Amino acid sequence: MRRVESKLRVRYAESDQMGVVYYANYFVWMEVGRVDYCRDLGFEYRDMEADDGIFLAVTDAHCRYRGAARFNDEIRVVTWVSESRSRTIRFSYEIRHADDDQLLATGETLHTVCDRDGKTVRLPEKYRSFFPLTNSA
Repeated sequence: MRRVESKLRVRYAESDQMGVVYYANYFVWMEVGRVDYCRDLGFEYRDMEADDGIFLAVTDAHCRYRGAARFNDEIRVVTWVSESRSRTIRFSYEIRHADDDQLLATGETLHTVCDRDGKTVRLPEKYRSFFPLTNSA
């Protein structure tokens, strides 16, 4: 299973007055991971939308927090596809401190493949090799 790693440094704006990262920013980091994952596969997420009219709408998102990231920490977001079906793709994530590998959070996002009008469609053949179908439930 292909895993792609993204490195980020926690910005001041992502933390509260105590320097601890605000919880919603973990979902932003997951998005960074997804975009980097697609780029690593050989295509740009934005081109899939602009050129092919295919959108991966988030229909479910989960994050389990296990440790605190703080302002100026370097973190790693590890992203992989844990499930792929003809109309949905599930990405999984681990967010870790870059220096000591401490697990900060785990998460998943489920995406439904949609056209420009928001109608659910099958993943086009052009992208199926990037997201091979799995048998997961």
